[in-house]
Amino acid sequence: MKLDIMTGGLPLHVVQQLARHAADSGHSGLVITEAGRTAYLSCAAAALAADIDILTGIAVAFPRSPMVTAQTAWELADATGGRFRLGLGTQVRAHIERRYSTLFDPPGPRMRDYVLAVRSCFEAFRSGGTPDHHGPYYDISLLPAMWSPGPIDAPDPPIDIAAVNPWMLRLAGEHADGVHIHPLNTRTYLADTVAPQLAAGARRAGRRLDDFEVIVPAFLVVGDTDTDRARWRELARMQVAFYGSTPNYAFIFEQLEHPGTTAALREHQKAGDIAGMASVITDDILRHFTTEGTWSTIADGIADRYAGHATRVVNYFGAIAWAEDPRYLARWKPIANAVTAAV
Repeated sequence: MKLDIMTGGLPLHVVQQLARHAADSGHSGLVITEAGRTAYLSCAAAALAADIDILTGIAVAFPRSPMVTAQTAWELADATGGRFRLGLGTQVRAHIERRYSTLFDPPGPRMRDYVLAVRSCFEAFRSGGTPDHHGPYYDISLLPAMWSPGPIDAPDPPIDIAAVNPWMLRLAGEHADGVHIHPLNTRTYLADTVAPQLAAGARRAGRRLDDFEVIVPAFLVVGDTDTDRARWRELARMQVAFYGSTPNYAFIFEQLEHPGTTAALREHQKAGDIAGMASVITDDILRHFTTEGTWSTIADGIADRYAGHATRVVNYFGAIAWAEDPRYLARWKPIANAVTAAV
């Protein structure tokens, strides 16, 4: 099991500083999300700054042609010597249709076709041939030699898919090299939903998941005093409330025998009552979504919660804390080493 750091968009020179500090502190990778800034430019900046795994977690797929995505991933694989992982996600309808002005429906089958199209491009880059992908949503059959990036020494970039519901999890198990789990995750969800659905997808493809990556963001609440931990605990509570207001995620609370949680969150959200949203996430609910401990116990807590469920645990708050105090990551070096050695 590896320990990674999650970061959103930052100025490129800041991403480079974060990558160097993350590598120096024993973290295995940097997981870069996409929001106001593009994930790929941040990946390139990090790749040129530090010897560390670089993952998009995730880059939004549909607004970009599969060929454009494949070319970008190919260059990043080359720049990192094979340390880049291409994480793709659908985003949600409103953003795809109204922010990116592109097609969304049907998101699951479209993502399946997208992944197959990207793989066809990879094959053509390496062989010098022509892509031969003719799917229901993407058709790629032209690649003159002058437009091809050509073969690289690194392997094809692994493709990871963001998945929440059973259909997308089965898709990941069938066609992807890994899965990005949503930050709104619990041990129950990982055991009862993620694992069996990934396995079902793998069986459908007649494949094994021995080298499959399960990449799990974690709300890690760390500090030697309750006051130190309280800040991160309350930040986690707000994140759970925000994510939990999405109707598609209601079943995660139902698995915990807290039905109606998403409905209550949405009621407060519509009223603009942020404090009310946080109050819905009681301590009893919150404990399912957080791993809490002191600096001397958090490694055991991570191993206990995620062993057998995750291959990569991603510190959700890592970059936030580092931005406030660059010395923060240095405290994680023995923890990162212990987590890696424990599993």
